[in-house]
Amino acid sequence: MQAAIDEARCGLAEGGIPIGSVLVHQGRIIGRGHNRRVQCGSAILHGEMDAFESAGRQPAQVYRESVLYTTLSPCAMCSGAILLYGIPRVVVGENRTFMGEEALLGARGVSVEVLQDETCIVLMREFISAQPQLWNEDIGV
Repeated sequence: MQAAIDEARCGLAEGGIPIGSVLVHQGRIIGRGHNRRVQCGSAILHGEMDAFESAGRQPAQVYRESVLYTTLSPCAMCSGAILLYGIPRVVVGENRTFMGEEALLGARGVSVEVLQDETCIVLMREFISAQPQLWNEDIGV
């Protein structure tokens, strides 16, 4: 999770939204990313999507053996990618500031662990307080 938090801080330092993610296969990070919608003018570069993109093309078996760590509960788009690639386990930093599609993931057999990590909570609360319009844009409000 610390690597995902580091990614979130990187995104914030770049003027973006502080959400980070890493994709781990057999104990090794194979993809890392952070929300880069602002930095890249992208409609889809959430932290999880950036981590998938960073990992590049992988054999299906690699995804089925991987764990995705993300600082914030995954939205519908990112959850769709998790399901599409068959990621069996997702570790979430926190879901107090935003509850994503954890129920959908669980219903489809994905193991979801929520840490309620204080660092993740503070990062998001401070960002949402300082930039509510940008946050609302990111979640489609």
